[in-house]
Amino acid sequence: MSHPSDPPSPPPSPWSPPSGDAPRTDGPPPSPWAPPSSAAEPRRPPAPAWQGGHGGQGWDRPPEWSRPPTGPERAPSGSRYDEQGRNGRGGRFGWIGELSAVVGLVVAGVLVVGIGGFVVAELLDAGPTDPDSDLFFEDPVADLVVQLLGIAIAIPIVLWGARVIGRRPAGTVSSVVGRLRWGWLARCAAVGFPLMVVQIGVLIAWTWNDEPVGESGTGFPGWPVLLLSLAVILALVPFQAAAEEYVFRGWLVQVIGRVARTPWPAVAVASLLFALAHGFGELSGFLLLLYSALWWGWLVIRTGGLEAVIVMHVANNLLAFGLAAGFGELAATETAADAPWQAMVAELVFAPLYCLTVARIADRRGIERVSP
Repeated sequence: MSHPSDPPSPPPSPWSPPSGDAPRTDGPPPSPWAPPSSAAEPRRPPAPAWQGGHGGQGWDRPPEWSRPPTGPERAPSGSRYDEQGRNGRGGRFGWIGELSAVVGLVVAGVLVVGIGGFVVAELLDAGPTDPDSDLFFEDPVADLVVQLLGIAIAIPIVLWGARVIGRRPAGTVSSVVGRLRWGWLARCAAVGFPLMVVQIGVLIAWTWNDEPVGESGTGFPGWPVLLLSLAVILALVPFQAAAEEYVFRGWLVQVIGRVARTPWPAVAVASLLFALAHGFGELSGFLLLLYSALWWGWLVIRTGGLEAVIVMHVANNLLAFGLAAGFGELAATETAADAPWQAMVAELVFAPLYCLTVARIADRRGIERVSP
């Protein structure tokens, strides 16, 4: 009990400990800005190596795993065949660079093969006797080799363009699954080859009185020449026919498809260029090529790949070159652009017949239309 005369006690210090049994501590109060004691400091995760420190790469060098990938990249899952080039690479106008580079390389490749054929013909003194001839060799079989190789060389060029410039897997030019589907191609061949035999047979029978097969040729060339011709045709025509499909129904459609919202502008442009690439002959021949190309372009989008149209093109060219070899017409300069009106009428029936049949089979077999 305090005495009345004692002075009042000073107020407690704000830094004094609470009353009770807690021990008092002397010294100045702790600073509110002082870091917590090491015992109470929470554990921090170690800093990533790229944030500096021992063995780090430094702030200015992110780790390898954080950099964007530089290899080929697929289009998003569910993309149509014409959308396979939409992989986010190359920028908005990247398709122009891919188009320019590949077209330039294809033209250069054709010129290289042609110049090579001319040089070989000159070295062997095997050139045509007619100075106004458009052929490389007097021998039509040797000349056919040069012509077929000059077209087939487009396959590696367009695949290279898709892989290196388009920065997508080259196999996406073959189909939406990134490869050529050989089993599906075989099923298309089981339909396409017999149908093409029937179509050409109908055309020969229909036009026999107008221009019999072999009338403009030299006749049967003999078995040795025929067998050699057929060997060359079987070895090179599939690549030549496939090359035209890879360029016009495949790569070109995908390049245009990078900016077109629907596949039909790409199909229409590619079909027109395909018809023009065969030269100017008869109007019926031009319409035949354009009409066929439009159907085949639809079939590529419908089945998600080039297999079905490669089959039809190969079947047509094998039979056409085979008949030309048998009747001594390999040196003829006519193309599909010179086809008569009867061929156009036949195509009006057989093109949709084949395409619709194959599309129905594709539905039943579950053939992929879009990328997985």
